[in-house]
Amino acid sequence: MDLTKRLRLKLANEHLMFAYRGQVTSDNSVLLLTLLEREMEFSDFSLLGRKRLFMFVLENLQNITRHSTTPVHEMTSLVVYTKTADGYTVITGNTIRKPDVDGLKGNLKKINSLDPDQIRDVYRLMLQDSNIGHKGGAGLGLIEMARKTGNKLDYDFIPIDEEYSYFILSKTVDAGGKGVHTPGAVMSFNGKRAMQLERMMKSNKIDFIWAGPLTHDIGKELLSFSETTMHEAELEHNLHKRVFAALIELLQNVAQHSPGFRAEQQFGIPVAMIRNTGKSYIITSGNLIRKRDIDHLKQKLNMINRYDEEGLKLLLRTALMGQDMKEASTGYMGLLEMARRSGNKLDYQFEEVNEDYSYYTLTVRIRVRYSTARK
Repeated sequence: MDLTKRLRLKLANEHLMFAYRGQVTSDNSVLLLTLLEREMEFSDFSLLGRKRLFMFVLENLQNITRHSTTPVHEMTSLVVYTKTADGYTVITGNTIRKPDVDGLKGNLKKINSLDPDQIRDVYRLMLQDSNIGHKGGAGLGLIEMARKTGNKLDYDFIPIDEEYSYFILSKTVDAGGKGVHTPGAVMSFNGKRAMQLERMMKSNKIDFIWAGPLTHDIGKELLSFSETTMHEAELEHNLHKRVFAALIELLQNVAQHSPGFRAEQQFGIPVAMIRNTGKSYIITSGNLIRKRDIDHLKQKLNMINRYDEEGLKLLLRTALMGQDMKEASTGYMGLLEMARRSGNKLDYQFEEVNEDYSYYTLTVRIRVRYSTARK
């Protein structure tokens, strides 16, 4: 639980909304973009602002899939969304070979030295170049990002070791669609926070973090994204089903106890996180809850935690039959399902926020069953 609290503080202090650490593919790129689109439904962003930001995200993710090194290094790709008073910021990071740094840095410096008309002229010339599709070429993707978003690009290169550097690219767009550029970007923009986030996620085996509203649509996109990444990881089928089912129940559990968007924004935004230790998938949710609901919820959780696997099956069967139970009812179904599918106790905590609310954290651990797991 200490990890969740530390993350909540970091998310709040740095205005982080979403972070994914892993391989960026053509399939999950679409879902990464759709997830941002769903969240922006709560904002007052203009159509132009959304269009420009989406263009940057799409081009950037495609650039990563084309030019990132094979994900065998200890650092892998990172996609981060933040939301501040300035607008939305999208930050990506990926490992590149050091011999490629000078060429890429030269392209970025050149792009940032051009005005919009010059960028359009360079773009037209590059389209006539027969080698633009060649990896490591003149940087058509970067030109496309600058052309469509209308301002310069923030970036940083952080050395990892003798062979690799970490390339971090950032873009902020305000509600009117105007790009917000760090003055003197080459010198002023610092990618260390992004690199620190990647390191923190790696050390804690975190695949992704979401911090913000968990509406039906956003929950649906998170499920689609997690399902795609699990399929791409070629998980053993039964493990995939158990993780996916537990995540569904966890997100529904957050929605069930939500006191409303306004209270969440003021006192504690919902959080969802998936960790993969290799031996277990650990799924955690956190959300604001009214204090008057805590005692009843604790009774449910403690009751479920008293049962072993066979007892949970019997309890679930009884609930499904609709029998009148003093200790359990169909209201327990989500918690029962999580405990039954994980084969573990439900780990929970309530942290007091004020006289009306507490912050409720729930964690379910789903162990890999080595007898059936993929070898």
